[in-house]
Amino acid sequence: MRLIYAKLDTKMFLAIDAGNSNVVFALYDAKSGIWTNQFRLETKTPRLIAQLSKKVPLYFLEHGITVGQIEKIGFSSVVPEINPIIEQFCEGFFGKLPYQIQGKSYAKLPVRTYRPDEIGTDLMCNVMAAYTRYQKPVIVVDFGTALTFTAVDSSGEVLGVNIVPGLQTAIKALFMNTSKLPEVELKLPESALGKNTIHAIQAGVLYGYTGLVKGMLEAIQVETGLSFRVVATGGLSSILTTLEGTFDAVDRNLTLDGLRLITEANS
Repeated sequence: MRLIYAKLDTKMFLAIDAGNSNVVFALYDAKSGIWTNQFRLETKTPRLIAQLSKKVPLYFLEHGITVGQIEKIGFSSVVPEINPIIEQFCEGFFGKLPYQIQGKSYAKLPVRTYRPDEIGTDLMCNVMAAYTRYQKPVIVVDFGTALTFTAVDSSGEVLGVNIVPGLQTAIKALFMNTSKLPEVELKLPESALGKNTIHAIQAGVLYGYTGLVKGMLEAIQVETGLSFRVVATGGLSSILTTLEGTFDAVDRNLTLDGLRLITEANS
C-alpha cells in the first residue's frame, strides 16, 4: 500500500481499530479525503503496552506528524480488556480521550440494530460505511480473524450477522490440533487437488472458503429475497482471487471509514 505522508500543518482524524489480532492506527486528512498513514500493533496485552509507549511516538516522529495535528480520535474495539490501556495512552500521549464506539453510539446513525450491545463495533463500522455509500441493501464480507457476513436492508436495518472462522484461524486450527499437519502460508495453489501436504491444506482451506463465501451470499439472498450490493473488506480480502467478480467493491479501509463516520455523527 502506498502511503501519502501528512504535511506538518494538516489537521487529522485518528482512527484506532482494535481487533483480535492487531490494533490498527490510521490517520485521515479531511481536506484531501484520504487515509494518509496506517500502522498496526499486536493486540496481545503484555506486548501492547510496550508497543504503545515506544512504537507510536517513534512512528509519529519518523513520519513528521505532530500530536497537535490530531483533532479527534475515534476508537472501535472488540477486545474489551485492552480498552483502558488504549484510553490511558491516548490521554497521556495525545492529551485527549478517544471517542469509543459502543451501543449507544448508533442512535444517531442511518443504520440500526435491535441488539446494539451484542453486535461488534467493527461490524457496525463496516455497515455504516457501506450503507452510507450505497443507500441500498448491502452485505459486508469482512475477512479478519473471523470471517463475517453482515446484511443490511434498504432502510438501514441490520438483518443479521453470520460468523465463521477466518482463513488464518482455520489454518492455525489445523496446525494446533493435528500432529503432522504444518502451519502453511495463505497462498492459493494452482489446483484444487493438492500434490503435497502443504498444497493440500492450502487447496482445502482456500478453495473451500471460495465455495463457502459464494454459498453464504446465495443463502442470504435467497432467504431475504433482496438484491444486495456486496462489499469485501479486511486484511485478507485480497487472498481469494477465485472470488473475482463476486464483490461490487473491495475496500480495505471500510471499517476505518465507518469508524470515522460514527465518531463524527456523535461529535
